[in-house]
Amino acid sequence: GIAAARARIPGFLGLHLEGPHLDPRRKGAHDARLLRPMSGADLEALVDAAAQLPTLMLTVAPEAATPAQIGTLARAGVIVSLGHSDCTDAEAAAAFAGGARAVTHLFNAMSQLSSRAPGLVGAALASDAACGLIADGIHVAPTALRVALAARPEGMFLVSDCMAIAGTEMTEMTLGQRRILRRDGRLTLADGTLAGADLTLPRAIGYLVNEVGLPAPRALAMASATPARVIGRADTLGHLAPGRGADFVHLGPDWSLQGVWRAGQRL
Repeated sequence: GIAAARARIPGFLGLHLEGPHLDPRRKGAHDARLLRPMSGADLEALVDAAAQLPTLMLTVAPEAATPAQIGTLARAGVIVSLGHSDCTDAEAAAAFAGGARAVTHLFNAMSQLSSRAPGLVGAALASDAACGLIADGIHVAPTALRVALAARPEGMFLVSDCMAIAGTEMTEMTLGQRRILRRDGRLTLADGTLAGADLTLPRAIGYLVNEVGLPAPRALAMASATPARVIGRADTLGHLAPGRGADFVHLGPDWSLQGVWRAGQRL
């Protein structure tokens, strides 16, 4: 990523590091052997990386990174996002107060909302943090998506959470030393654990419109204007207007991809 930034590769906006400072109890498809609390050396390395990248987003669990560490990262320009966590709502609130301002794939791999234990889901819905959603009908039920969108109409954005297998005809791939299987629209480990999503953002937009009932302009904003704001690029990305980058996609009536434009040129 740093090499890409130095080479000024067009379209490279930065990196999102999901781990290794996550809670093994909510590891999802992550290898628990690689997860650890954030050390002083880790913090220093992340601050150094942030200085060399256009954008650095980092997912941490509040159990694995202190509010003080989160504050140091935020002051260094890192977008700290909470996820893969079994934290209480109080722990999440402390992390938000420390400087975290996003939540990674809301509802998935995190402590859930109940009446007396709101967890990370409840804390996120009660906060001002921007929350990513995987809208594929597998990771989050339509009703849960409607709840999140009603609670935070302007605070939700789409993420694909896709693996490299998306958009191909492959039926399996290897991630590190682990097999990822593709069956019936799902990506899983051999034990059935969800391992990312077999999803593209155009399909996610279509799902929100057709299955959740979200108006198309709101669904489109969740894949353009809102994420641009989250990464601090709303001045140049997320809208088509004079002075902004002419980077856009053409979607058909069924939300299928028809074309891609970069800097005004069709690819």
